[in-house]
Amino acid sequence: MDFRTDALAVLKETSRTFYIPISQLPPGLIDAVASAYLLMRAIDEIEDHEALDNATKARLLRSLSLNLQASVETSSPQDFALGLEIEADQLPEVSLRIGEWARLAPITIAPRIWDATAAMADRMAYWAERNWSINTKAELDQYTFSVAGAVGLLLSDLWAWHDGTQTNRMQAIGFGRGLQAVNIARNYKDDLERGVSFFPDGWQAKDIRIYARQNLTLADAYTHSLERGPARTFCQIPLALAHATLDALDLGAEKLTRNAVHAVIESVMGRK
Repeated sequence: MDFRTDALAVLKETSRTFYIPISQLPPGLIDAVASAYLLMRAIDEIEDHEALDNATKARLLRSLSLNLQASVETSSPQDFALGLEIEADQLPEVSLRIGEWARLAPITIAPRIWDATAAMADRMAYWAERNWSINTKAELDQYTFSVAGAVGLLLSDLWAWHDGTQTNRMQAIGFGRGLQAVNIARNYKDDLERGVSFFPDGWQAKDIRIYARQNLTLADAYTHSLERGPARTFCQIPLALAHATLDALDLGAEKLTRNAVHAVIESVMGRK
């Protein structure tokens, strides 16, 4: 099994939603996007880990950020993962193999991917230390940029690196923010059970759905601006699922059914 195939196998296990569009990207771009996704999934698993306390999460995330900042072309997979060995029995495979995902990135774009991941890890550490306390809309904007809006900016850089595609960067931020806001709207009850709320003071579930739709308007414009092809399909699938999830939540459902997810994906793939 070659390294790209191995990475895609792990990607399929962690997110079939993103595996489908990533696996259809052209050579070069597939490695860059898979690397970025798996790197960010690696640190996300640490941020969301149920058995680690917030101080440990912050320490691990900052350690990974420094590893990424110190990386050079000759860095080994082990160099990227320094510090994780202390919690190796607690962490999932996707986190422990972070060095392999870093090395998957084509060297001409790898520093941008490493930089984006390092910055996100630092921001996640900040939010973990404050137990994701959000009191105002401005703080919600800060958080959704930290963990998702910045991903939209990275995607724009990847499209431009691959074939020169230019996109609206404010719309790119809205793309990331909108998807993250839908996650918040879908998971807020589970978040409350672990003592975390991403709702600004006075906000109800309907308010976070309004916030999500406002950002998805930007996400729609961002996606529609892309020419037909793999990059546009990559954006269309999570965007269509986000809209469908909000529609389901508006009707009182807690999430999309598995059949509904499959139907949305098949619909997007049929019109790509």
